[in-house]
Amino acid sequence: MPIRFNKKQAMLDGFVTVEDAEALSNWLRDGSGRAVHLGQCAQVHGAVLQVLMALKPRLAAAPADAHLAATLHGAGLAGA
Repeated sequence: MPIRFNKKQAMLDGFVTVEDAEALSNWLRDGSGRAVHLGQCAQVHGAVLQVLMALKPRLAAAPADAHLAATLHGAGLAGA
C-alpha cells in the first residue's frame, strides 16, 4: 500500500496513485496537526499533488526526488 496512516502522520511510499488521493484528503481533513512523510515517495499522481498543494500539511520528511521537492517548495509546503 502506497500510504500508511497512523494517528499523526501519513507515510507515502513508492508510487502514490490517483486512487490514494481521496483517502489522503479525507485523512488530512479529519484531524489537525497531521503531517505527511514523503521520504520514501518516488512519485505522486497529479491528484495527490493537488491534495498536498490545497491542504498544505506539514511535511515530516521531504521527498528525495528533487523535482517533486522543488514543486512542493514552490507551492509553499515546507520540508522537514
